[in-house]
Amino acid sequence: MTIPTFSLTELRKGIDRELFCNCLESQGVFYLKIEDFIDAQHEPARATALDFFEHASETQRAALLSRNPKSRRGFSMLESESTAQITNNGLASDYSMSYSMGVSKNIFPTQEFEQTWTAYFHHLYLAAQDLAEVVLDACGVKAESGRKTVLDYDPLLRLRYYPEVPQDRVAEVEPLRMASHYDLSLITLIHQTPCPNRFTSLQYETEGGFVDLPVVSDTMLVFCGAVASILSHGRIKAPQHRVAAPDRNQRIGSSRTSSVFFLRPSDDFSFSVQEARKIGFDVSHPSETSTFKEWIEGNYVNIKTQE
Repeated sequence: MTIPTFSLTELRKGIDRELFCNCLESQGVFYLKIEDFIDAQHEPARATALDFFEHASETQRAALLSRNPKSRRGFSMLESESTAQITNNGLASDYSMSYSMGVSKNIFPTQEFEQTWTAYFHHLYLAAQDLAEVVLDACGVKAESGRKTVLDYDPLLRLRYYPEVPQDRVAEVEPLRMASHYDLSLITLIHQTPCPNRFTSLQYETEGGFVDLPVVSDTMLVFCGAVASILSHGRIKAPQHRVAAPDRNQRIGSSRTSSVFFLRPSDDFSFSVQEARKIGFDVSHPSETSTFKEWIEGNYVNIKTQE
């Protein structure tokens, strides 16, 4: 199945509106060109994070660990999280490490790091808000609780680094670097770098199974998240996606990075638990309604393996 590419500038003008809406409903994933935001604009934040991952001392790493299990901030060590665990797909750890930040309560190792990442964060935040407006308008979605609670709260930016997998994490032993999941977001913007050996790691689920999502130069990959699906009463698709492990012959040169920006609603954004379950989402909250905070905080606590 072909993944379409859209221009944010053209989408704002209403160009390709019908094609865009069809994509949201049938696939929920597409590539996006953001004018004046090419691959080179992602590199300073990526390089700054990689430098920390590769050269920080144990003391420096420990200083950047978040002490709040219900929040994503600072540094997360290799294999310290398990998407499989929170999706009931086993106990395999995510073979990656990450740095995370939001609007506030951030942890930075240096002033230079803070300046680089703050500028990068706000650039992505504005683009994500613009795109989210287009997504909701294209499918005629009216946010009953108001657009502000959906578009203007505390998004999350994570830079994930997937090192070359060791022998005990090749596909023949453990097929995935990260288990299949949908995103708890309105939309998610992803800028991925290719593996040096050209192995494609990111995949999404179609009716025929999982298919590769290769890197496309000067674009970001966009997934519609569970919040968009809930707001549209299931009309917008929130696709399952995963990160595959290379086999033994592709292990060398299989490292990659993924810069992931989650646009999320406010803590008090509420929804019907029954309707969310009908759409296909695993919401374990015991009441008839749940807030976004209640939903996501349970996932944050359960995803931890160690640190």
